[in-house]
Amino acid sequence: MQDIVNYLNGLIWSPALIYLCLGAGLFYSVLTRFVQVRHFGEMWRLLLSGTSSDKGISSFQALAVSLSGRVGTGNIAGVAAAIGFGGPGAVFWMWMVAFLGAATAYIESTLAQIYKEEDEGQYRGGPAYYFEKAMGQKWYAWIFAIATIIACGLFLPGVQSNNIGSAVETAFGAGSIINTSFFGEVSFAKLVSGVVVVLILGFIIFGGVRRIAKFTEIVVPFMALAYIIIACVIVGLNIDQLPSIIGLIVGDAFSPMAGFGAAIGWGVKRGVYSNEAGQGSGPHAAAAAEVQHPAQQGLVQSFSIYIDTLFVCSATAFMILITGAYNVHGVGEAFLVQNVASEIAANGPVFTQMAIESTLPGVGKPFIAFALFFFSFTTILAYYYIAETNVAYIKRTVNIPGMVFILKVAIMASTFYGAVKTADLAWGMGDIGVGLMAWLNIVGIVVIFFMAKPALRALRDYEDQQKKGVTEYTFDPEKLGIENADYWTKKAATEARAKAGQAEPAKARKPGVA
Repeated sequence: MQDIVNYLNGLIWSPALIYLCLGAGLFYSVLTRFVQVRHFGEMWRLLLSGTSSDKGISSFQALAVSLSGRVGTGNIAGVAAAIGFGGPGAVFWMWMVAFLGAATAYIESTLAQIYKEEDEGQYRGGPAYYFEKAMGQKWYAWIFAIATIIACGLFLPGVQSNNIGSAVETAFGAGSIINTSFFGEVSFAKLVSGVVVVLILGFIIFGGVRRIAKFTEIVVPFMALAYIIIACVIVGLNIDQLPSIIGLIVGDAFSPMAGFGAAIGWGVKRGVYSNEAGQGSGPHAAAAAEVQHPAQQGLVQSFSIYIDTLFVCSATAFMILITGAYNVHGVGEAFLVQNVASEIAANGPVFTQMAIESTLPGVGKPFIAFALFFFSFTTILAYYYIAETNVAYIKRTVNIPGMVFILKVAIMASTFYGAVKTADLAWGMGDIGVGLMAWLNIVGIVVIFFMAKPALRALRDYEDQQKKGVTEYTFDPEKLGIENADYWTKKAATEARAKAGQAEPAKARKPGVA
Protein backbone atom coordinates (compact mmCIF):
# COMPACT_ATOMS: atom_id res chain seq x y z
CA MET A 1 0.00 0.00 0.00
CA GLN A 2 2.78 2.43 0.95
CA ASP A 3 4.62 1.79 -2.34
CA ILE A 4 1.49 2.57 -4.37
CA VAL A 5 0.89 5.78 -2.40
CA ASN A 6 4.53 6.87 -2.85
CA TYR A 7 4.35 6.19 -6.60
CA LEU A 8 1.16 8.25 -7.01
CA ASN A 9 2.66 11.09 -4.99
CA GLY A 10 5.69 11.12 -7.25
CA LEU A 11 3.40 11.63 -10.25
CA ILE A 12 1.08 14.20 -8.69
CA TRP A 13 3.70 16.24 -6.81
CA SER A 14 6.08 16.52 -9.75
CA PRO A 15 8.05 19.75 -10.20
CA ALA A 16 5.27 20.88 -12.55
CA LEU A 17 2.77 21.21 -9.67
CA ILE A 18 5.36 22.86 -7.42
CA TYR A 19 6.03 25.60 -9.97
CA LEU A 20 2.36 25.83 -10.98
CA CYS A 21 1.45 26.76 -7.38
CA LEU A 22 4.16 29.43 -7.24
CA GLY A 23 3.48 30.61 -10.79
CA ALA A 24 -0.27 30.99 -10.27
CA GLY A 25 0.36 33.04 -7.13
CA LEU A 26 2.80 35.33 -8.93
CA PHE A 27 0.47 35.60 -11.93
CA TYR A 28 -2.49 36.76 -9.85
CA SER A 29 -0.36 38.94 -7.59
CA VAL A 30 0.76 40.94 -10.63
CA LEU A 31 -2.73 41.08 -12.19
CA THR A 32 -4.36 42.27 -8.95
CA ARG A 33 -1.46 44.68 -8.35
CA PHE A 34 -0.63 42.72 -5.19
CA VAL A 35 -4.08 42.91 -3.66
CA GLN A 36 -2.73 41.07 -0.60
CA VAL A 37 -0.61 44.15 0.22
CA ARG A 38 -2.74 47.05 -1.07
CA HIS A 39 -5.89 46.04 0.80
CA PHE A 40 -4.36 44.80 4.05
CA GLY A 41 -6.22 47.45 6.08
CA GLU A 42 -9.51 46.69 4.34
CA MET A 43 -9.08 43.01 5.21
CA TRP A 44 -9.02 43.90 8.92
CA ARG A 45 -12.10 46.10 8.61
CA LEU A 46 -14.10 43.45 6.77
CA LEU A 47 -13.05 40.75 9.18
CA LEU A 48 -14.65 42.54 12.09
CA SER A 49 -17.69 44.10 10.40
CA GLY A 50 -19.58 41.21 8.80
CA THR A 51 -22.86 39.75 10.07
CA SER A 52 -24.58 36.43 9.54
CA SER A 53 -28.10 35.75 8.27
CA ASP A 54 -30.59 32.89 8.15
CA LYS A 55 -28.99 31.74 4.89
CA GLY A 56 -25.32 32.57 5.38
CA ILE A 57 -22.64 32.79 8.01
CA SER A 58 -20.64 35.95 8.80
CA SER A 59 -17.29 36.79 7.19
CA PHE A 60 -15.57 35.99 10.47
CA GLN A 61 -17.36 32.64 10.74
CA ALA A 62 -16.43 31.82 7.14
CA LEU A 63 -12.85 32.78 7.98
CA ALA A 64 -12.98 30.53 11.06
CA VAL A 65 -14.33 27.60 9.05
CA SER A 66 -11.67 28.03 6.36
CA LEU A 67 -8.96 28.58 8.99
CA SER A 68 -10.09 25.41 10.71
CA GLY A 69 -9.19 23.69 7.45
CA ARG A 70 -5.88 25.54 7.22
CA VAL A 71 -4.68 25.72 10.84
CA GLY A 72 -4.12 22.09 11.65
CA THR A 73 -1.56 19.35 11.35
CA GLY A 74 0.21 21.22 8.56
CA ASN A 75 1.15 24.01 10.96
CA ILE A 76 2.64 21.75 13.62
CA ALA A 77 3.65 18.44 12.04
CA GLY A 78 3.80 19.74 8.45
CA VAL A 79 6.40 22.40 9.26
CA ALA A 80 8.46 19.77 11.08
CA ALA A 81 8.28 17.50 8.02
CA ALA A 82 9.27 20.35 5.68
CA ILE A 83 12.37 21.05 7.80
CA GLY A 84 13.11 17.36 8.30
CA PHE A 85 13.15 16.55 4.58
CA GLY A 86 13.91 19.91 2.94
CA GLY A 87 16.11 21.62 5.52
CA PRO A 88 15.54 25.05 7.14
CA GLY A 89 15.30 26.62 3.67
CA ALA A 90 11.94 24.91 3.16
CA VAL A 91 10.47 27.48 5.58
CA PHE A 92 11.40 30.29 3.18
CA TRP A 93 9.43 28.59 0.40
CA MET A 94 6.48 28.13 2.75
CA TRP A 95 6.57 31.91 3.26
CA MET A 96 6.84 32.50 -0.48
CA VAL A 97 3.92 30.25 -1.41
CA ALA A 98 1.86 31.94 1.34
CA PHE A 99 2.61 35.50 0.20
CA LEU A 100 1.93 34.75 -3.46
CA GLY A 101 -0.88 32.33 -2.62
CA ALA A 102 -2.81 35.08 -0.85
CA ALA A 103 -3.61 36.51 -4.30
CA THR A 104 -4.71 33.07 -5.51
CA ALA A 105 -6.93 32.81 -2.42
CA TYR A 106 -8.55 36.13 -3.33
CA ILE A 107 -9.32 34.92 -6.86
CA GLU A 108 -10.78 31.53 -5.95
CA SER A 109 -12.81 32.84 -3.00
CA THR A 110 -14.26 35.75 -4.98
CA LEU A 111 -15.24 33.35 -7.75
CA ALA A 112 -16.98 31.19 -5.14
CA GLN A 113 -19.00 34.20 -3.97
CA ILE A 114 -19.88 35.33 -7.50
CA TYR A 115 -21.25 31.93 -8.53
CA LYS A 116 -22.75 30.74 -5.24
CA GLU A 117 -26.27 29.35 -5.01
CA GLU A 118 -29.00 29.14 -2.42
CA ASP A 119 -29.66 25.51 -1.57
CA GLU A 120 -32.22 24.40 1.02
CA GLY A 121 -31.97 27.62 3.00
CA GLN A 122 -28.18 28.04 2.95
CA TYR A 123 -25.52 29.28 0.56
CA ARG A 124 -23.45 26.75 -1.36
CA GLY A 125 -20.52 27.30 -3.67
CA GLY A 126 -16.97 26.37 -4.54
CA PRO A 127 -14.85 25.32 -7.50
CA ALA A 128 -17.39 22.83 -8.89
CA TYR A 129 -19.99 25.60 -9.06
CA TYR A 130 -17.71 28.18 -10.69
CA PHE A 131 -16.25 25.65 -13.13
CA GLU A 132 -19.74 24.87 -14.40
CA LYS A 133 -20.96 28.48 -14.53
CA ALA A 134 -17.84 30.39 -15.56
CA MET A 135 -16.18 27.78 -17.77
CA GLY A 136 -19.40 26.20 -19.02
CA GLN A 137 -17.79 22.79 -18.51
CA LYS A 138 -19.99 20.64 -16.32
CA TRP A 139 -17.84 17.55 -16.89
CA TYR A 140 -14.83 19.34 -15.39
CA ALA A 141 -16.92 20.47 -12.42
CA TRP A 142 -17.99 16.87 -11.82
CA ILE A 143 -14.39 15.65 -11.89
CA PHE A 144 -13.45 18.24 -9.29
CA ALA A 145 -16.48 17.43 -7.12
CA ILE A 146 -15.76 13.69 -7.13
CA ALA A 147 -12.02 14.22 -6.52
CA THR A 148 -12.83 16.55 -3.61
CA ILE A 149 -15.29 14.13 -2.02
CA ILE A 150 -12.65 11.40 -2.16
CA ALA A 151 -9.85 13.69 -0.94
CA CYS A 152 -11.74 15.40 1.89
CA GLY A 153 -13.96 12.47 2.79
CA LEU A 154 -11.40 9.66 2.68
CA PHE A 155 -7.77 10.76 2.27
CA LEU A 156 -7.25 13.93 4.29
CA PRO A 157 -9.04 13.25 7.61
CA GLY A 158 -6.61 10.42 8.40
CA VAL A 159 -3.63 12.80 8.43
CA GLN A 160 -5.24 14.93 11.11
CA SER A 161 -6.37 12.05 13.33
CA ASN A 162 -3.03 10.29 12.93
CA ASN A 163 -1.20 13.24 14.37
CA ILE A 164 -3.67 13.54 17.23
CA GLY A 165 -2.92 9.93 18.10
CA SER A 166 0.84 10.41 17.75
CA ALA A 167 0.83 13.53 19.92
CA VAL A 168 -1.23 11.84 22.64
CA GLU A 169 1.07 8.81 22.52
CA THR A 170 4.16 11.01 22.89
CA ALA A 171 2.64 13.09 25.69
CA PHE A 172 1.09 10.39 27.84
CA GLY A 173 2.72 7.15 26.73
CA ALA A 174 1.58 4.42 24.38
CA GLY A 175 -0.03 2.27 27.05
CA SER A 176 -0.58 -1.39 26.30
CA ILE A 177 -0.22 -2.68 22.73
CA ILE A 178 -3.40 -4.26 21.39
CA ASN A 179 -3.23 -6.78 18.56
CA THR A 180 -6.21 -6.42 16.23
CA SER A 181 -7.08 -8.55 13.21
CA PHE A 182 -7.78 -5.59 10.92
CA PHE A 183 -5.36 -2.83 12.06
CA GLY A 184 -2.54 -5.00 13.37
CA GLU A 185 -0.74 -3.82 16.51
CA VAL A 186 -2.23 -0.62 17.89
CA SER A 187 -1.25 1.30 21.01
CA PHE A 188 -3.96 1.88 23.59
CA ALA A 189 -3.35 5.67 23.36
CA LYS A 190 -4.02 5.75 19.61
CA LEU A 191 -7.05 3.50 19.92
CA VAL A 192 -8.64 5.69 22.60
CA SER A 193 -7.77 8.86 20.64
CA GLY A 194 -9.45 7.49 17.53
CA VAL A 195 -12.62 6.52 19.40
CA VAL A 196 -12.92 9.89 21.18
CA VAL A 197 -12.36 11.92 18.01
CA VAL A 198 -14.91 9.90 16.03
CA LEU A 199 -17.59 10.19 18.72
CA ILE A 200 -17.26 13.98 18.99
CA LEU A 201 -17.03 14.29 15.20
CA GLY A 202 -20.29 12.40 14.74
CA PHE A 203 -22.10 14.64 17.22
CA ILE A 204 -21.06 17.83 15.43
CA ILE A 205 -21.37 16.84 11.76
CA PHE A 206 -24.89 15.57 12.29
CA GLY A 207 -25.72 19.09 13.53
CA GLY A 208 -25.05 20.84 10.20
CA VAL A 209 -22.90 23.74 8.99
CA ARG A 210 -24.08 26.21 11.64
CA ARG A 211 -22.91 23.94 14.45
CA ILE A 212 -19.57 23.59 12.65
CA ALA A 213 -19.28 27.39 12.26
CA LYS A 214 -20.19 28.06 15.91
CA PHE A 215 -17.66 25.52 17.15
CA THR A 216 -14.79 26.71 14.96
CA GLU A 217 -15.29 30.46 15.53
CA ILE A 218 -14.68 29.86 19.25
CA VAL A 219 -11.99 27.17 19.18
CA VAL A 220 -9.75 28.25 16.27
CA PRO A 221 -8.93 31.84 17.40
CA PHE A 222 -8.43 30.71 21.01
CA MET A 223 -6.05 27.86 20.18
CA ALA A 224 -4.15 29.84 17.52
CA LEU A 225 -3.60 32.68 20.00
CA ALA A 226 -2.48 30.30 22.77
CA TYR A 227 -0.09 28.57 20.39
CA ILE A 228 1.44 31.84 19.17
CA ILE A 229 1.85 33.08 22.77
CA ILE A 230 3.81 29.92 23.67
CA ALA A 231 5.93 30.37 20.54
CA CYS A 232 6.61 34.04 21.39
CA VAL A 233 7.73 33.04 24.89
CA ILE A 234 10.20 30.49 23.50
CA VAL A 235 11.50 32.87 20.83
CA GLY A 236 11.71 35.68 23.41
CA LEU A 237 13.82 33.52 25.73
CA ASN A 238 16.19 32.86 22.81
CA ILE A 239 15.85 36.21 21.03
CA ASP A 240 19.59 36.55 20.49
CA GLN A 241 19.46 33.55 18.15
CA LEU A 242 16.61 34.86 15.97
CA PRO A 243 18.74 36.84 13.45
CA SER A 244 20.97 33.84 12.79
CA ILE A 245 17.91 31.57 12.40
CA ILE A 246 16.36 33.89 9.81
CA GLY A 247 19.71 33.99 8.04
CA LEU A 248 19.81 30.18 8.06
CA ILE A 249 16.29 29.96 6.58
CA VAL A 250 17.02 32.45 3.77
CA GLY A 251 20.51 31.11 3.05
CA ASP A 252 19.46 27.48 2.92
CA ALA A 253 16.53 28.28 0.62
CA PHE A 254 18.94 28.79 -2.28
CA SER A 255 21.50 26.13 -1.39
CA PRO A 256 19.29 23.30 -0.08
CA MET A 257 20.94 20.82 2.28
CA ALA A 258 18.94 17.86 1.03
CA GLY A 259 19.90 18.21 -2.63
CA PHE A 260 18.72 20.49 -5.43
CA GLY A 261 15.02 21.19 -5.27
CA ALA A 262 14.35 19.53 -1.90
CA ALA A 263 13.83 22.78 0.00
CA ILE A 264 11.52 24.32 -2.58
CA GLY A 265 9.70 21.02 -3.13
CA TRP A 266 8.99 20.34 0.53
CA GLY A 267 8.37 24.01 1.29
CA VAL A 268 5.73 24.39 -1.42
CA LYS A 269 4.15 20.98 -0.75
CA ARG A 270 3.79 21.59 2.97
CA GLY A 271 2.96 25.25 2.36
CA VAL A 272 0.02 24.35 0.11
CA TYR A 273 -1.01 21.62 2.56
CA SER A 274 -1.01 24.19 5.35
CA ASN A 275 -2.52 27.33 3.79
CA GLU A 276 -4.49 25.57 1.00
CA ALA A 277 -4.10 28.54 -1.37
CA GLY A 278 -4.99 27.26 -4.82
CA GLN A 279 -6.13 23.89 -3.52
CA GLY A 280 -9.79 24.84 -3.86
CA SER A 281 -10.88 24.05 -0.31
CA GLY A 282 -11.14 27.61 1.05
CA PRO A 283 -13.74 28.76 -1.54
CA HIS A 284 -16.36 26.41 -0.08
CA ALA A 285 -16.46 28.34 3.20
CA ALA A 286 -16.10 31.66 1.37
CA ALA A 287 -19.26 30.97 -0.63
CA ALA A 288 -21.27 30.45 2.57
CA ALA A 289 -20.61 33.98 3.85
CA GLU A 290 -23.21 36.76 3.87
CA VAL A 291 -21.51 39.80 2.27
CA GLN A 292 -22.52 42.91 0.33
CA HIS A 293 -19.98 42.30 -2.45
CA PRO A 294 -18.10 39.15 -3.59
CA ALA A 295 -14.70 40.89 -3.41
CA GLN A 296 -15.15 41.42 0.33
CA GLN A 297 -14.98 37.72 1.16
CA GLY A 298 -12.12 37.30 -1.30
CA LEU A 299 -10.13 39.83 0.73
CA VAL A 300 -11.02 38.16 4.04
CA GLN A 301 -9.94 34.76 2.73
CA SER A 302 -6.72 36.28 1.42
CA PHE A 303 -5.96 37.49 4.94
CA SER A 304 -6.41 33.95 6.30
CA ILE A 305 -3.25 32.87 4.44
CA TYR A 306 -1.25 35.37 6.50
CA ILE A 307 -2.69 34.04 9.74
CA ASP A 308 -1.99 30.45 8.80
CA THR A 309 1.50 30.49 7.34
CA LEU A 310 3.16 33.78 8.26
CA PHE A 311 1.94 33.60 11.88
CA VAL A 312 1.31 30.01 12.95
CA CYS A 313 3.75 28.15 10.66
CA SER A 314 6.50 30.69 11.35
CA ALA A 315 5.92 30.24 15.09
CA THR A 316 6.47 26.50 14.72
CA ALA A 317 9.54 26.90 12.53
CA PHE A 318 11.22 29.40 14.87
CA MET A 319 10.61 27.14 17.88
CA ILE A 320 12.08 24.09 16.15
CA LEU A 321 15.12 25.85 14.67
CA ILE A 322 15.98 27.98 17.72
CA THR A 323 15.96 24.95 20.02
CA GLY A 324 17.67 22.69 17.44
CA ALA A 325 14.95 20.04 17.86
CA TYR A 326 15.20 18.63 14.34
CA ASN A 327 17.05 16.36 11.92
CA VAL A 328 17.46 16.79 8.17
CA HIS A 329 17.22 13.57 6.17
CA GLY A 330 19.61 12.99 3.33
CA VAL A 331 19.76 10.13 0.83
CA GLY A 332 18.62 6.76 2.15
CA GLU A 333 19.25 6.38 5.88
CA ALA A 334 21.81 9.18 6.06
CA PHE A 335 21.26 12.47 7.91
CA LEU A 336 22.63 15.81 6.76
CA VAL A 337 21.84 17.27 10.18
CA GLN A 338 21.14 15.16 13.25
CA ASN A 339 20.30 16.91 16.50
CA VAL A 340 17.84 14.38 17.93
CA ALA A 341 17.50 10.59 17.99
CA SER A 342 17.37 9.01 14.53
CA GLU A 343 14.21 6.99 15.25
CA ILE A 344 12.11 10.15 15.74
CA ALA A 345 9.95 10.56 12.65
CA ALA A 346 9.91 13.91 10.88
CA ASN A 347 6.36 13.21 9.64
CA GLY A 348 4.78 13.97 12.99
CA PRO A 349 4.48 16.51 15.81
CA VAL A 350 7.44 15.25 17.88
CA PHE A 351 9.94 17.94 16.75
CA THR A 352 7.52 20.63 17.88
CA GLN A 353 6.80 18.88 21.18
CA MET A 354 10.53 18.55 21.85
CA ALA A 355 11.14 22.22 21.01
CA ILE A 356 8.63 23.42 23.61
CA GLU A 357 9.67 20.79 26.14
CA SER A 358 13.34 21.84 25.95
CA THR A 359 12.48 25.41 26.98
CA LEU A 360 9.36 24.84 29.11
CA PRO A 361 9.82 21.40 30.74
CA GLY A 362 6.59 19.58 31.41
CA VAL A 363 4.62 21.83 29.04
CA GLY A 364 5.59 20.87 25.50
CA LYS A 365 4.27 17.35 25.12
CA PRO A 366 0.82 17.79 26.71
CA PHE A 367 0.34 21.30 25.22
CA ILE A 368 1.01 20.12 21.64
CA ALA A 369 -1.23 17.10 22.20
CA PHE A 370 -3.98 19.46 23.36
CA ALA A 371 -3.39 21.99 20.56
CA LEU A 372 -3.20 19.31 17.89
CA PHE A 373 -6.46 17.81 19.08
CA PHE A 374 -8.34 21.08 18.53
CA PHE A 375 -6.43 22.18 15.42
CA SER A 376 -6.76 18.80 13.73
CA PHE A 377 -10.31 18.18 14.87
CA THR A 378 -11.56 21.47 13.47
CA THR A 379 -9.72 20.68 10.24
CA ILE A 380 -11.63 17.39 9.97
CA LEU A 381 -14.85 19.38 10.41
CA ALA A 382 -13.82 21.67 7.56
CA TYR A 383 -13.06 18.64 5.38
CA TYR A 384 -16.53 17.29 6.07
CA TYR A 385 -18.17 20.59 5.14
CA ILE A 386 -16.17 20.75 1.89
CA ALA A 387 -17.07 17.17 0.96
CA GLU A 388 -20.74 17.77 1.85
CA THR A 389 -20.84 20.85 -0.39
CA ASN A 390 -19.62 18.78 -3.34
CA VAL A 391 -22.17 16.06 -2.58
CA ALA A 392 -24.81 18.82 -2.66
CA TYR A 393 -23.44 19.91 -6.05
CA ILE A 394 -23.80 16.38 -7.45
CA LYS A 395 -27.31 16.07 -5.99
CA ARG A 396 -28.40 18.94 -8.23
CA THR A 397 -28.19 16.44 -11.11
CA VAL A 398 -28.23 12.98 -9.54
CA ASN A 399 -30.02 12.67 -6.22
CA ILE A 400 -29.18 9.29 -4.70
CA PRO A 401 -30.91 8.82 -1.34
CA GLY A 402 -28.60 8.68 1.64
CA MET A 403 -25.56 10.29 -0.04
CA VAL A 404 -24.88 12.68 2.83
CA PHE A 405 -25.36 9.94 5.43
CA ILE A 406 -22.87 7.71 3.58
CA LEU A 407 -20.39 10.60 3.52
CA LYS A 408 -20.73 11.08 7.30
CA VAL A 409 -20.08 7.39 7.96
CA ALA A 410 -17.15 7.36 5.51
CA ILE A 411 -15.39 10.36 7.05
CA MET A 412 -15.82 8.92 10.54
CA ALA A 413 -14.34 5.59 9.38
CA SER A 414 -11.46 7.37 7.61
CA THR A 415 -10.75 9.40 10.75
CA PHE A 416 -10.53 6.29 12.92
CA TYR A 417 -8.42 4.42 10.36
CA GLY A 418 -5.93 7.28 10.16
CA ALA A 419 -5.66 7.51 13.95
CA VAL A 420 -4.29 3.99 14.27
CA LYS A 421 -2.18 3.65 11.09
CA THR A 422 1.42 4.75 10.38
CA ALA A 423 2.26 8.40 9.80
CA ASP A 424 3.92 7.81 6.40
CA LEU A 425 0.80 6.16 4.97
CA ALA A 426 -1.52 8.83 6.39
CA TRP A 427 0.60 11.72 5.08
CA GLY A 428 1.04 10.02 1.71
CA MET A 429 -2.71 9.65 1.20
CA GLY A 430 -3.24 13.22 2.35
CA ASP A 431 -0.70 14.52 -0.16
CA ILE A 432 -2.50 12.70 -2.97
CA GLY A 433 -5.76 14.40 -1.98
CA VAL A 434 -4.21 17.87 -1.79
CA GLY A 435 -2.34 17.42 -5.06
CA LEU A 436 -5.38 16.27 -7.03
CA MET A 437 -7.47 19.21 -5.86
CA ALA A 438 -4.65 21.69 -6.51
CA TRP A 439 -4.08 20.49 -10.08
CA LEU A 440 -7.77 20.69 -10.97
CA ASN A 441 -8.44 24.02 -9.23
CA ILE A 442 -5.39 25.98 -10.41
CA VAL A 443 -5.79 24.87 -14.03
CA GLY A 444 -9.50 25.72 -13.83
CA ILE A 445 -9.12 29.24 -12.43
CA VAL A 446 -6.45 30.06 -15.01
CA VAL A 447 -8.86 28.99 -17.78
CA ILE A 448 -11.63 31.08 -16.21
CA PHE A 449 -9.30 34.10 -16.19
CA PHE A 450 -8.70 33.88 -19.91
CA MET A 451 -12.43 33.42 -20.55
CA ALA A 452 -14.00 36.18 -18.45
CA LYS A 453 -11.77 37.64 -15.73
CA PRO A 454 -14.77 37.80 -13.33
CA ALA A 455 -12.77 38.05 -10.10
CA LEU A 456 -10.68 40.92 -11.48
CA ARG A 457 -13.81 42.75 -12.68
CA ALA A 458 -15.30 42.33 -9.20
CA LEU A 459 -12.14 43.80 -7.63
CA ARG A 460 -12.20 46.85 -9.90
CA ASP A 461 -15.91 47.36 -9.18
CA TYR A 462 -15.29 47.17 -5.43
CA GLU A 463 -12.38 49.62 -5.63
CA ASP A 464 -14.49 52.05 -7.68
CA GLN A 465 -17.17 52.02 -4.97
CA GLN A 466 -14.48 52.49 -2.32
CA LYS A 467 -13.27 55.64 -4.07
CA LYS A 468 -16.82 56.99 -4.11
CA GLY A 469 -17.04 56.48 -0.36
CA VAL A 470 -20.17 54.33 -0.38
CA THR A 471 -21.30 52.75 2.88
CA GLU A 472 -23.53 50.06 1.33
CA TYR A 473 -21.78 48.13 -1.43
CA THR A 474 -23.71 46.63 -4.34
CA PHE A 475 -22.79 44.10 -7.00
CA ASP A 476 -24.54 43.82 -10.36
CA PRO A 477 -22.86 41.12 -12.47
CA GLU A 478 -24.80 42.02 -15.63
CA LYS A 479 -23.36 45.56 -15.64
CA LEU A 480 -19.87 44.04 -15.36
CA GLY A 481 -20.47 41.55 -18.16
CA ILE A 482 -20.41 38.55 -15.83
CA GLU A 483 -22.84 35.82 -16.86
CA ASN A 484 -24.50 33.01 -14.88
CA ALA A 485 -24.06 34.73 -11.50
CA ASP A 486 -27.72 33.97 -10.80
CA TYR A 487 -27.82 34.74 -7.07
CA TRP A 488 -26.27 38.21 -7.47
CA THR A 489 -28.28 39.01 -10.61
CA LYS A 490 -31.49 38.29 -8.74
CA LYS A 491 -30.31 40.28 -5.70
CA ALA A 492 -29.37 43.28 -7.87
CA ALA A 493 -32.78 43.22 -9.58
CA THR A 494 -34.55 43.06 -6.20
CA GLU A 495 -32.53 46.00 -4.86
CA ALA A 496 -33.22 48.01 -8.02
CA ARG A 497 -36.97 47.43 -7.68
CA ALA A 498 -36.89 48.36 -4.01
CA LYS A 499 -35.04 51.57 -4.83
CA ALA A 500 -37.65 52.41 -7.47
CA GLY A 501 -40.50 51.59 -5.08
CA GLN A 502 -41.75 48.69 -7.18
CA ALA A 503 -43.20 45.48 -5.77
CA GLU A 504 -41.81 42.01 -6.42
CA PRO A 505 -43.27 40.50 -9.61
CA ALA A 506 -46.00 37.98 -8.88
CA LYS A 507 -45.08 34.36 -9.45
CA ALA A 508 -46.88 32.78 -12.38
CA ARG A 509 -49.64 30.37 -11.39
CA LYS A 510 -49.56 26.83 -12.65
CA PRO A 511 -52.26 26.02 -15.22
CA GLY A 512 -55.52 24.98 -13.60
CA VAL A 513 -54.64 26.45 -10.22
CA ALA A 514 -57.09 29.08 -8.94
